[in-house]
Amino acid sequence: MGISGLLATYNPLTYLPLLSVRNMAKKQKILVVDDAPNIREVVELYLRREGYEVATVTDGAAALVATQRDTPDLIILDIMLPRLDGLEVCRRLRASASGAGIPIIMLTAKGEETDRVVGLELGADDYVAKPFSPRELVARVKAVLRRTQAESTGVDTGPTLEFGSLLIDPKRRTVTVAGRQVDLTVKEFDLLYFLARHPGQVFNREQLLDHVWGYDFYGDASTVTVHVRRLREKVEPDPAQPRWIVTVWGVGYRFEEG
Repeated sequence: MGISGLLATYNPLTYLPLLSVRNMAKKQKILVVDDAPNIREVVELYLRREGYEVATVTDGAAALVATQRDTPDLIILDIMLPRLDGLEVCRRLRASASGAGIPIIMLTAKGEETDRVVGLELGADDYVAKPFSPRELVARVKAVLRRTQAESTGVDTGPTLEFGSLLIDPKRRTVTVAGRQVDLTVKEFDLLYFLARHPGQVFNREQLLDHVWGYDFYGDASTVTVHVRRLREKVEPDPAQPRWIVTVWGVGYRFEEG
């Protein structure tokens, strides 16, 4: 599972001066879910050196129990796990009230694009392909937590938007279609609200990554395609013939006021 490649980048004597513990008023909690002990140890070391509180478990079922017992600020979740795989864990978390908003970084095998796409469809926030550099993973953790914090403190200074039967309320971060509330992930809501605030304007996938995910997002443009498809399935009366989220072929997407 890429352990040799991972450990090839790990030399505590070399990087120890770079990993001094940050002074944090309250440590953020990271749950690491991986059945490979070497990976757990290296990732835990690097995260603790950065000032995070770290818990580790070895299988998917234990991850769900640990999340219910003590909600983490972020989960690093391997896909290939015993008992319950990472995709099923992600699905169950996103379907639960307690786990819906927890940021998730998925660990995928190198070249397994299908797993990455499915993970994003299920609501993962980012992914890292094995073998990976522990310093890169820490950078991803920081970036995702930074975005999550901005979203929770921030930001929604805009107005409530209404387009026929579609109502988008940024203060409550709720979406209703014909009076029925629709459950969206954090990024699905952000993407819909951004497009709806710029009706008629066309954005390509790179522009949407920059505006919605932020410049420090490490994923690729297929992330946008996945989220648009999920949004249509949730808010469009007929996802095959979208009324609001329209594809501009060869360019990108725009929001139609209806």
